[in-house]
Amino acid sequence: MPISFEGQVAIVTGAGNGLGRAYALELARRGAKVVVNDLGGERDGRGHSDAALAVVEEIRVAGGEAMADGGDVSDFAQMEAMVARTREAWGGVHVLINNAGILRDRTFAKMDPADFELVVRVHLLGSAFATKAVWETMREQRYGRVLMTTSSSGLGGNFGQANYGAAKAGVLGLARTLRMEGAKYDIRVNSIAPTAGTRMTADIFPDEAYNAFVPEAVVPAALFLVSKDAPSDAIVGAGGGVYQGAFITMNDGVLLPEAERTVEGFAAAWERIRDRRGDRVFDNGMEQSHHAMAMLSGKRG
Repeated sequence: MPISFEGQVAIVTGAGNGLGRAYALELARRGAKVVVNDLGGERDGRGHSDAALAVVEEIRVAGGEAMADGGDVSDFAQMEAMVARTREAWGGVHVLINNAGILRDRTFAKMDPADFELVVRVHLLGSAFATKAVWETMREQRYGRVLMTTSSSGLGGNFGQANYGAAKAGVLGLARTLRMEGAKYDIRVNSIAPTAGTRMTADIFPDEAYNAFVPEAVVPAALFLVSKDAPSDAIVGAGGGVYQGAFITMNDGVLLPEAERTVEGFAAAWERIRDRRGDRVFDNGMEQSHHAMAMLSGKRG
């Protein structure tokens, strides 16, 4: 059965190019009214352009409804203004895809603290600000779908991307908390780690990879994760037609006898502590303490 967004309003940040543009076009094709948000800056966040207007025109030519927004995701007041305009025009917001981002890659030794701060501000605070701006609307509607953009750099680290990796790991923590807080209002929050040939990766990927990882191949995963029947708390890797589930896991661990709770005792038990056999998905932040208490009380061992 076709997945439709008819009657829904969607906001896509960073939608002037690449992945955001692809998301916006497909949401509109499937019936959504789309806010195309883009500051129009370069990959490093400098400058401005009318990229969002061009995408809006594409949507309108194809028979859809869209409006452009040039708000900066790292400025909460601008995100509030964007949502206010959206509600005034279309009455609500059902879908938010947090896609806006910049890169300022450099090894940590050579990285200017200002470049670290700006990347974290755009990716992490930008995702938080855009989501905060729609949150009360979604609670009032008792419906909302939010997609965060994490990254393999956030999940596994990447040389020269300390700022980006830190921000993307932070986005994941934000998503996993908000899916709990939004659950009773049917607000579902998921995360996607996309691999796509865009201007963000133009000089990172070799030509073969750049051409293989087209943004359109990420769209099926992204739109499913903001659809009516979406799960919540999913982490999905998507690129080149390959789709993967990612998970944060923790093993059962080792209960050291009191006499062995020393640095030397820990060192002696290290191989058992890091043994990944018996890993299980880590569903919420309280599990670690609950599990430890269960082991201490003798219920597990």
